[in-house]
Amino acid sequence: MLRSTLRARLRSVVAALAVAAALPAPVAAHAATAAQADTAFEQQVLFKASQDPGYACYRIPAVVKTAKGTLLAFAEGRTNDCSDAGDIDIVVKRSEDGGRTWSPLQVVNEGAGDTHGNPAPIADLRTGRIVLAETYNTGRTDGKNCEVPCDRTPHLQYSDDDGRSWSAPRDLSDELLPADFNSWYATGPVHGIQLTKGRHRGRLVFTVNAETWNGERSEMGVPPAGGWGRVTANHAALMVSDDHGEHWRVGAKDSWPIADDGTFRQKPSEMTLAERSDGTLYVSGREQDGTDPGHRTHAVSRDGGDSFVRPFAAIPDLYVPQVQGSVLPVGKGGRQLLLACPGDPDRRRTMTVRSSYDGGRTWESFDRSTVVTTDWSGYSDLVQADAGHVGLMYEGGAVDARDEIRFARFTLDWLKERRGADPTTDDRAPHARGAAVLGGASVTAGQVGRALSFDGVDDAVRLPYRPELALGARDFTASLRFRYSATSGEQPFLWMGGIGTTQPQVWLRGEPASHRITGLITVRDGANAPRTVSVSSSSAYNDGAWHQVELRRGGGQLTLSIDGAVVKSAADVPGSVSRNSPFGVHVGQRMDSRAFFAGALDEVRVTSGGRSVVSLPLDRVRGGLPEGP
Repeated sequence: MLRSTLRARLRSVVAALAVAAALPAPVAAHAATAAQADTAFEQQVLFKASQDPGYACYRIPAVVKTAKGTLLAFAEGRTNDCSDAGDIDIVVKRSEDGGRTWSPLQVVNEGAGDTHGNPAPIADLRTGRIVLAETYNTGRTDGKNCEVPCDRTPHLQYSDDDGRSWSAPRDLSDELLPADFNSWYATGPVHGIQLTKGRHRGRLVFTVNAETWNGERSEMGVPPAGGWGRVTANHAALMVSDDHGEHWRVGAKDSWPIADDGTFRQKPSEMTLAERSDGTLYVSGREQDGTDPGHRTHAVSRDGGDSFVRPFAAIPDLYVPQVQGSVLPVGKGGRQLLLACPGDPDRRRTMTVRSSYDGGRTWESFDRSTVVTTDWSGYSDLVQADAGHVGLMYEGGAVDARDEIRFARFTLDWLKERRGADPTTDDRAPHARGAAVLGGASVTAGQVGRALSFDGVDDAVRLPYRPELALGARDFTASLRFRYSATSGEQPFLWMGGIGTTQPQVWLRGEPASHRITGLITVRDGANAPRTVSVSSSSAYNDGAWHQVELRRGGGQLTLSIDGAVVKSAADVPGSVSRNSPFGVHVGQRMDSRAFFAGALDEVRVTSGGRSVVSLPLDRVRGGLPEGP
């Protein structure tokens, strides 16, 4: 209690000093406002331990605009370290000028040794009240995560004076904690919304993800008869109120069972939602380690959040890491949706903003996204900051995504301009669509007929996702012709699946500095840890002549052949090469766009089970690219 009081007094002193230091600022701020009114992009550090003393770390941003136009930026103030289950407060800063300047930090909810976090604010534009949903659990001092099952409970506070003061929290367990939500439970963490269209106009909605645990916990720390039990289901749900937050109930719910081996198809979590121009609700979630390909998943509600039209479905070719993201409708009638999240599919870095022009059914690819920063970056939230600017509050840092929380303001004109369809090249596999030709790759002379030339900078071919491309645990053969003379760098020929050390994948690449060509697979088998096997040649074959490479999985072996001769074999490892990862198929490019091939490629083919999966002759480009020499 004494420590809590001292900490509160310290923050009061810091806030007072900050206010005193800022007293001369209004005139300067007013002048800056006029000069910055049309600034396309600007950003500032909003929360940082060295800037806002009293906490070791700030995480979990959430931002909302009140009925009066004030921005309220919430975060978790983590007292001792950056761990998820320690002594955590909910803090807020206010901006009355669209996010240009901000008030000193204010504590909304003090954990006092426990975890009070996952802020999910909602602005009620009819009453002016701001509702703040949040989640509690018993805090730890050892830096570890919450035990399973975790004693997570939902709570709610509100403000009736534009975020200056807040009510005492009340426990919402009786209304929003069903019996089967008895393990993990999490509100948001991102802003909720008030519906503006249809018969449910005025309804408040926010998101929750939860888990079911089937065991009993022993007070003595000894496993009860039958063992501790396990988590048996994942749940994604919308929480709704039709009386301005006085009472709540569980609305739409989607549940996914967990098999005895620990695997599951979907785990929608940390969901963000938007009301589309037709009044339907679009819900986008982090997909956390389900067997379906993809790290983003989505669903739609057409009845104001009472039910989902169909279960959540993963988005395999939306390349992101496993991370929370945020969506926001913008433009005339909200027909354009923005998605903010890191764009590197391997790890949390490269914060991007992408658009959807069809209500979230499809999203812009990484090459069409707008990069906010190439720094490490993590959780985010989006808000309409003022009439001309979108606000993006996100975790970022030069060393770690948790270094600080930033607030960026940008106009829609700052985003990359929407462009037409990419040129294509034929994929002659059954039921395949044309593959996108990126960067300006040009047709050139092949070993027989014509091939495609890549510049090593941004040229690539990307195949649109279809289920047949996910090879799973099946045997396959991937082959292509190549010609290159590079002496350094990574030279990717073909990439299928995810990327990094833990994501299922298949790839073939030249490694001239190491004097070899390598083929690799990474697999997941049940709940076992990922395993990798690779095979390499003893030459890079970078002599400027045409060669053929083949990677074959079959007969318990992974085999690499060059020009028809086996150069290396290794024992196969059983498992899927395509589950639970963002899934891309690229020719001439790493999936994360960090390496491109310089040379020419031809006759890219993948077969499995006697069927053609990929058939790219690369002998023509439709859509106007010039032919090279």
